[in-house]
Amino acid sequence: MFDSLSGKLQSAFKNLRGLGKISESNISESLRDVRLALLDADVNFKVARDFIEKVKEQAIGEKVIQSIQPGQQIIKIIQDELILLLGSANAGLDLSGDPSCLLLVGLHGSGKTTSSGKLARLLEKEGRSPLLVACDVYRPAAMDQLLTLGQQLNVPVFARKGETDVLRIARDALAEARSTNRNTLIFDTAGRLQIDEDLVQELVRLRDLVRPREVLLVLDAATGQEAVNVATHFDQALQVTGAILTRLDGDARGGAALSLKSVTGKPIKFVGVGEKLEDFEAFHPERMASRILGMGDVVSLVERAAEAVDLDDAKRLEEKMRKGQFTLEDFLAQLRQMKKLGSLESIVGMLPGGSEMLKQADLSKGEKEFKRMEGMICAMTAQERRHPQILNAKRRLRIAKGSGVGVAELNNLLKRFGQMQQMMKKMGKFQKMMSKMGGGPGPGFMRPGR
Repeated sequence: MFDSLSGKLQSAFKNLRGLGKISESNISESLRDVRLALLDADVNFKVARDFIEKVKEQAIGEKVIQSIQPGQQIIKIIQDELILLLGSANAGLDLSGDPSCLLLVGLHGSGKTTSSGKLARLLEKEGRSPLLVACDVYRPAAMDQLLTLGQQLNVPVFARKGETDVLRIARDALAEARSTNRNTLIFDTAGRLQIDEDLVQELVRLRDLVRPREVLLVLDAATGQEAVNVATHFDQALQVTGAILTRLDGDARGGAALSLKSVTGKPIKFVGVGEKLEDFEAFHPERMASRILGMGDVVSLVERAAEAVDLDDAKRLEEKMRKGQFTLEDFLAQLRQMKKLGSLESIVGMLPGGSEMLKQADLSKGEKEFKRMEGMICAMTAQERRHPQILNAKRRLRIAKGSGVGVAELNNLLKRFGQMQQMMKKMGKFQKMMSKMGGGPGPGFMRPGR
């Protein structure tokens, strides 16, 4: 995410950090690299120019000139201005109304249907009762796609196959929501071209009928500045309330995210950061600015971990670790919990300095190793996972063949696991000894959050 921009900005910051004294000439020279990085990321020309002017104006102020570390002060100014550029603070959804209606609109292929499902999942976790409404009557597979997403999420979908009147579908969906106590309707509409005025007017009539609290424009982040032009056109027709940026994980430039709020005045409310249904986040400008500047996003990582980890399971696992009863079955559960956090690349990218680490490390090898370990453990019986000491040569050969690895690789996994078990037993004994002596870490020492 923003790989190219982040790398170029950090290169520019090396020059800024080295500034001992501030003058208008050396500031202009240093900020030139920042401006070029923004333009290369496909940020709107006027937005990039105004951004640099604001930073420059503050950078040559008395407070910065007299600072002991003027270079660091300027980087702080850039961070603050970047947060303002992205929208200052998270813009939440207006979910008032009974039921509350959300209208998702956008171009063909921007990711509206998938975003509808992801948004429904997020709202359900927040205690809402969503109903997905299939209003794309032009793309044959659209309703089927939404129905499939609904099944995966266990969220009801209102669809009328063969019906071509979008307004009739909307009326029936509103009646269905009221009769089944669904308090949030998410309307997945057909993709359309900017120049297709008839389809745009159909959206206007749909909006006037359902009176949505939110008209969310779904934009593909990879389209760069063109996404801003699309937003302007849709806003003129529908009075858009905010945007959802999709495929942000695959966009190395980020021009759309950096230009949208400034040019259109409309906030980014959510971002799609992967293909999975859970790869969908509320947009926080201050966190995104930190990611872009290579400072990480630890808050989002902690939130993701809190969502993925079951505290009761974690406590049970802690108890087993302390007693030296940690099995391959437990290890497999830990691997799968880590997978819930996302790819290694996305996890490292949220750590301070993570973008630099990503340049130096080949995390794809780590991902493959995790998969191979999971495959080896899955090829074992439940008894073998709980009691790996029974794994004789014949059993090991069977497991290696079943998981598509060599016996040497399986032996290596078992050796490393054995070492881990021994270390945990020693840690458990040490804790018992310390607690008997009345000092040191107590039983909760290994508990998450300590």
